[in-house]
Amino acid sequence: MPDETQTLSPAATAVRTPADSSASRGGKPPAWVLRLVVAGLVLAALNLRPAITSLGALLEEVQNGLHMSGSVAGVLTSVPPLCFAVFGLAAPRLARRFGAAAVVCAGMVAITAGLALRPFAGGTAAFLAASALALMGIAVSNVLMPVIVKRWFPDRIGSVTGLYSMALSLGTAAAAAATVPMTQALGGGWRTGLAVWAALAATAVLPWIPLVRDRGTDTAQAPGTARAAGTAQAPGAARGAAPRVARSRTAWALACFFGLQATGAYIAMGWMPQIFRDAGVPAGTAGVLLAVTMVMGVPLAFVIPRLAARLRTQGPIVLALGLCGLTGYTGLFLAPAAGAWAWALLLGISNCAFPLALTMIGMRSRTGAGVVRLSAFAQSTGYLISIPGPLLVGVLYQHSGGWSLPLALMAGLIVPQMAAGVLAGRDRTIEDEAGMRH
Repeated sequence: MPDETQTLSPAATAVRTPADSSASRGGKPPAWVLRLVVAGLVLAALNLRPAITSLGALLEEVQNGLHMSGSVAGVLTSVPPLCFAVFGLAAPRLARRFGAAAVVCAGMVAITAGLALRPFAGGTAAFLAASALALMGIAVSNVLMPVIVKRWFPDRIGSVTGLYSMALSLGTAAAAAATVPMTQALGGGWRTGLAVWAALAATAVLPWIPLVRDRGTDTAQAPGTARAAGTAQAPGAARGAAPRVARSRTAWALACFFGLQATGAYIAMGWMPQIFRDAGVPAGTAGVLLAVTMVMGVPLAFVIPRLAARLRTQGPIVLALGLCGLTGYTGLFLAPAAGAWAWALLLGISNCAFPLALTMIGMRSRTGAGVVRLSAFAQSTGYLISIPGPLLVGVLYQHSGGWSLPLALMAGLIVPQMAAGVLAGRDRTIEDEAGMRH
């Protein structure tokens, strides 16, 4: 089969980026291109949660400013997983048409625009619309991050996933901790505190611009990729083919695990500061406690994917993280203020189920095409599963007048999360279960 570049005209060949040409030849991209991809992954990851945790730190002020009830605020905290589920479904099709890097670049633009427009909202509807724009960019980027890692770093899935998961945790924690102090320092209201995060999102656009011409999303296209990743092509797999993910029990287990961990994460990001504030903790300290929960993911999000990639099954890690979550929620129920720092630490460890889920997405498929499908299926289905959780917490909080019932719900969801994670962590691939065909 002739090399792809031999079928192009000189003019067409001249405008191809180094990333395009090296990928089409099946060779290793230049070192500067790989460094650019790493920089893009890190900056993108830094911006995948500030839109949510900055709002959590100022939720009470936003409620008062926009005259929201507790139930409406619960709807607001359910918007992120809803947007992630709906818009995440479009990511594979967009990636096939425009390339994964181009879609992520557009996602960073959408995040920037949404965060810049949201503070100027005059009512709840406009606030939700601007938030949805930012969350749309986050949704497609969420799905395509494992795809980009699989494409560019097939032999380093664990370490690169750990790197961008660490950056994601850092961005999450920074927004939670810094939003209230920055709002006070700038002398403005909640609108100022939310607006500043648009500047960080704008910087994440830049590394992706030189990569937008790259169209590759399937690592199976590059010779030797499967060998580099330590796996082989599925028997009878056609080039670019992908398994029917919905036939795979592992895919469903991974979707349930992803959805239940996302439920806990978004409940924490949306409501944890309020839990501490209602227990008598000052607003600034409550934001810092949320930051502590999120910052635990910085070192652990680097360690856990590397450890998971070395194990044949990831069930023991799932169980350890789940036990930390159960202990943290029990502590919040018994002594929310007295043991606040310990509960924040334990729940931060439990939240590292997210990078573990991302790592398992990369490990449960042999091909890049399979990873695209599995990532979209697990994340979109998972986020659909997570939608009722934050809303139900808001309703229970408003009608019960306290946190006993919401905390019981949070703790109860950890049990099925552990069960689904053990099933998803078994040593098998979706190609084996789905019956991949030509």
